[in-house]
Amino acid sequence: MKIEQHPSSPSFESLGLEPALMQGIRDAGFQQCTPIQAETLPIALAGHDVAGQAQTGTGKTAAFLIAMYHALAARPAAHGRSPTSIRALVVAPTRELAVQIHRDAEILGRHLGLKLALVYGGTDYDKQRRQIAEGADVLIGTPGRIIDYFKQRVFDMRHVQVLVLDEADRMFDLGFIADIRYILRRLPPPDRRLSMLFSATLSYRVLELAYEHMASPELIRIEPDKRTVDQVRQVIYYPATEEKIPLLIGLLRRSEAKRTLVFTNTKRGAERLEHVLRANGFHAQAISGDVPQRKRLQFLRDFHNGDLAVLIATDVASRGLHIPEVSHVFNFDLPQDPADYVHRIGRTARAGADGDAISFACEEFAISLPDIEEYLGHKIPAAAIAPDLLSQPIAPSRASHGESDSAGGPRGRPGGGRGRGRGRRGPPHRGRSGHPAGR
Repeated sequence: MKIEQHPSSPSFESLGLEPALMQGIRDAGFQQCTPIQAETLPIALAGHDVAGQAQTGTGKTAAFLIAMYHALAARPAAHGRSPTSIRALVVAPTRELAVQIHRDAEILGRHLGLKLALVYGGTDYDKQRRQIAEGADVLIGTPGRIIDYFKQRVFDMRHVQVLVLDEADRMFDLGFIADIRYILRRLPPPDRRLSMLFSATLSYRVLELAYEHMASPELIRIEPDKRTVDQVRQVIYYPATEEKIPLLIGLLRRSEAKRTLVFTNTKRGAERLEHVLRANGFHAQAISGDVPQRKRLQFLRDFHNGDLAVLIATDVASRGLHIPEVSHVFNFDLPQDPADYVHRIGRTARAGADGDAISFACEEFAISLPDIEEYLGHKIPAAAIAPDLLSQPIAPSRASHGESDSAGGPRGRPGGGRGRGRGRRGPPHRGRSGHPAGR
């Protein structure tokens, strides 16, 4: 984990945390609080419920884990509690996010002597079941698998002291809200536990959930846009469609890609781009919901460890991923939703590091640019396409591709060379409204 240094924010040493917890914080390299931590920790450490608006990459995971561990360390377990009666429950919408929370929890809590259990769907059913049955203080998992084991009485929630709901808005998006309400109704009453809810937006439905199942939570909002704009170096190119592949390959070679995310708007586009990049010597992998869970987690581990240089994803596949030290994010396709642009480029410059976000405004997707810039509140700096940036790509074989054409290029000619974009170095022709593509 890596954290932004805020000289004006409180240090973790000043918060009066348990010594064993402070040792884990030092192990993680944390010194000063991020804005979401500075706002939420004093409230949660005082025993008050928190509903926080913050996106991934702001330090919210550490915020709720530190508050959770402090509460468990400061308050002993209930007398007569059985080993399978959990003390804390952390619910996440996706298996990848649950795995990442568990990884961070192991680092921060390694000196506290608490047992962690991680459960999620798709794999390791019996292994996860045995892990809980052997006893757990903290259970981290996705809603369906948590409910499954609960109904089998593998564990109980009678003595839960801390509840965390992460990415609550995503719970609604994925249809988990009935499961969440099922879990919440089987916990101790709100005034007998510390509850923390985090969400990218505190919408009406999220606030309704908070007020119904929490004890007068204090609302904390950390706006994401300024953080992203301040930390990420943004630039936009205006390639013709047939220039996109040559430009991407040229920029990847110039940046010596080691941990790079490339976003496309469709799963098919991501898969086709994977074949093209592999044919051109890049260790690239497309990730989607169709990839088996074991492989999906392996891809993320390889990317996290630096063994996989380029990860290609759609917005659906990338939601909730927490991958530190991403150096470059490429918007191969500009997203149609401005909020998705912020989410994408926020994959770099995580928790205070800097990073680069490079976007392509081609004929098909340039129409989204005015809305994105209005959402950001500024123009994205444009860069010229110098001749040496365009790299003639090698076509993937039919055996590896399964088709005779490639992402964005004419049949048998990935990227198509220069095409009709030849000689153009600046923005495309602007129509009456002054926006790309004549919008």
